[in-house]
Amino acid sequence: MEAGNHTEISEFLLLGLSEDPELQPFLFGVLLSMYLVTLLGNLLIILAISSDSRLHSPMYFFLSNLSSIDICFTSTIIPKMLMNIQAQSKAISYIGCFTQVYFFMIFAGMDGFLLTVMAYDRYVAICHPLHYLVIMNPWLCGFLVLLCWFIIFWVSLAHILLMRRLSFCVGTEIPHFFCELTQILKVACSDTLINDIFLYVTTALLGVLPFSGILFSYSKIVSSLMRMSSAEGKYKAFSTCGSHLSVVSLYYGTSLGVYLSSAVIHSTHYNSVASVMYTIVTPMLNPFIYSLRNKDVKGALRKLFSQGAPCL
Repeated sequence: MEAGNHTEISEFLLLGLSEDPELQPFLFGVLLSMYLVTLLGNLLIILAISSDSRLHSPMYFFLSNLSSIDICFTSTIIPKMLMNIQAQSKAISYIGCFTQVYFFMIFAGMDGFLLTVMAYDRYVAICHPLHYLVIMNPWLCGFLVLLCWFIIFWVSLAHILLMRRLSFCVGTEIPHFFCELTQILKVACSDTLINDIFLYVTTALLGVLPFSGILFSYSKIVSSLMRMSSAEGKYKAFSTCGSHLSVVSLYYGTSLGVYLSSAVIHSTHYNSVASVMYTIVTPMLNPFIYSLRNKDVKGALRKLFSQGAPCL
């Protein structure tokens, strides 16, 4: 292959989940179905929260933000996959690839940040119930979300600016179904030491610190529950955390699984398949977890459907 600067190339080649032509129609159908379910499920959560005044609280404000992020997260990846399968093409433009990397990092980072903020919200609600509405006032809730956006915006932008200095070979193949930062660094034709260092530092800070915040919040919650004398009170208090704990376990469990599998099993195909779990499956399952495990959300959804029924 002819080596060249990134200004001389116009596209990358995404190898996708499978190169088997007979498997493409099946993949197209499965991916399209999962994408539509993700859109519908998260949109219903947003509509239910916005239409029911009983859900106009900090916890559901963060949940509606999480649903919006999940829609954007999957929309960054799946539509391009569907287009490539339909067109029987592996190409993605240089600008398109970098744009995908940028928005993927933003929405993936926001997922982690919002789960941390939601854990803090549950900590305040259970450990300081009398001051909950004073502490988690609309100003603080809005500030926390904006702060998350501000941090992840600049971190993602810094990654893109560092990637701009890299050189790539003509016809570069990316062994993945989307433009993922670590995979792009692996196929670069120039030195990526600075990029790797920055990636390790930001991953440690933006991955470990939010997760530590979640662990700290729940350690305080468990400590507070242990001091409660009423078993019914303990169950009622902790039941409000059930959905959030399930989503946290799914998000960090699948992300950790992908990381460990890539470290142990050096198979690009296996890593791509494993990545489907946290990029596509997790955003699809989140609405079901919150609707099935949360009585308030289920009630709001029933109310939403009953209001829409006479119009049908």
